[in-house]
Amino acid sequence: MAETANISAANLGESVQAGDVSMKAETFLPEDYKPAESEPFMNARQLEYFRRKLLAWKEELLEGSKETLVDLANSSRNLPDVADRASEETDRALELRTRDRQRKLVSKIDAAMRRIESGDFGYCDVTGEPISLKRLDARPIATMTLEAQERHERSERVHRDD
Repeated sequence: MAETANISAANLGESVQAGDVSMKAETFLPEDYKPAESEPFMNARQLEYFRRKLLAWKEELLEGSKETLVDLANSSRNLPDVADRASEETDRALELRTRDRQRKLVSKIDAAMRRIESGDFGYCDVTGEPISLKRLDARPIATMTLEAQERHERSERVHRDD
């Protein structure tokens, strides 16, 4: 019984006491659910929607990384033609750069998951204002409102020129 309670504890929702084990009830989310501006901001359904979206994205990235490792292990062939070898090395380097960017993206996804757990998800790190649902749906790892992000990027360009 305690093992089943531990498995369910990862779900979002209301807290339920089961003996010594604290667990959260799973939030119901219809298949076609999309967060709406008319709902209270970052309610349990919205948080569950973004949690699932982030988990699916992370799983997709990790699956791609596994495929890359298998492909790299299988493509260790010795090509006699210098042009073919150079082309293969270029492809391999591009794939590794892409996977490195995706590895960094996985850390940002993990950080967004921690923000969901702490209750900070959906709010701008700079202004504390809610980030628009459209922006979060397009980029669930966003930590700033669009306006704050634009100010940040303008500031980076100015300081980069120094």
